[in-house]
Amino acid sequence: MMPMAAFSPRGESRAPWDRVLVTGGAGFLGSHLCTRLLDAGAEVDCLDNLSTGRAEKVAHLAGRPGFRFLERDISGPGCADALSGPYDLVLHLAGPASPGARPDRPVEALDAGSLGTRTALAVAGRDGARFLLASSPPVRPRTRGHAPDDADPVGPHRACAEAVRFAEALVAAHAGAHGSNAGIVRLFAGYGPGMRADGGGTPAALIEQALAGRPVTVPGDGGGRHPLCYVDDMVDGVLLVAAGRSVRPVDIGGDEEPTVAEIARLVIELTGSDSPLVFVRDPEEGSVPPRPVTGFAREIFGWLPSVTWQDGLERTVAAFRGRREPFPAPGGQTTDGRAGEEWCA
Repeated sequence: MMPMAAFSPRGESRAPWDRVLVTGGAGFLGSHLCTRLLDAGAEVDCLDNLSTGRAEKVAHLAGRPGFRFLERDISGPGCADALSGPYDLVLHLAGPASPGARPDRPVEALDAGSLGTRTALAVAGRDGARFLLASSPPVRPRTRGHAPDDADPVGPHRACAEAVRFAEALVAAHAGAHGSNAGIVRLFAGYGPGMRADGGGTPAALIEQALAGRPVTVPGDGGGRHPLCYVDDMVDGVLLVAAGRSVRPVDIGGDEEPTVAEIARLVIELTGSDSPLVFVRDPEEGSVPPRPVTGFAREIFGWLPSVTWQDGLERTVAAFRGRREPFPAPGGQTTDGRAGEEWCA
């Protein structure tokens, strides 16, 4: 285990990297990371093929000294040659975000986890850079006598799950076989301004329903719990792990676990909506939701979430009110016809 890095990611100290590559940088978390790194004095190359991310998320960074946006596919041929670097840190976020999802583009999910991760690792190895894979919690077995979902490599949820598992195995293999300075951070239930509203996730989908005046739907009896982690705290955790040399996967997620019903009721209150609270069938009934184990992040890296779920939700609702992007129509499409920005989230 490595000692905590002498680095504060909240702006009290300069970033320990001169130049950083952020793959998937035009996504929800990626755009926040790009902003924080620039604020800390690092130069940032933001790579995204915009298949799921949106250029609007980093439009506010255009023209800032040290920022460069590259519209390329990390899984595509020749991508490494276009990333001239040299980089001190490679943050690899261009991959499937949730192993429990049913991706619309399963081949792309598998390519991102395999070819994309291999390319990002090669760029980091070429430059002697620290590499950090942003990963997801592993799929848990279902209860009530069902076979574990991860026992079937061709099941309906498997493309993202296998991509995530292979990406982690590849990073661990590089660290073990080649001594690469490579690590893994597993991210649980991040939320905040800029998160997608079209994937049924909590709390964004609830906020969108309330603002649109539609019923706010809660699965099952509303007792399911979510370890919410506000995006600023999540960025802190990612950068603290990046500043260390840990190879062991590190969980970053919230300690507070409000129920879906509690989240929904506060959303209705914060939006001032007249939307009714409606309980619907839970499509994930019987599954075991993942929970972060954050002791390692706390003890070794000094990470501690500072935004309560109530305060974070208030900030998120305010951001949803103020943004000028179309809300999604039924079926996972935005009203201007674009698909949701994170197809595996």
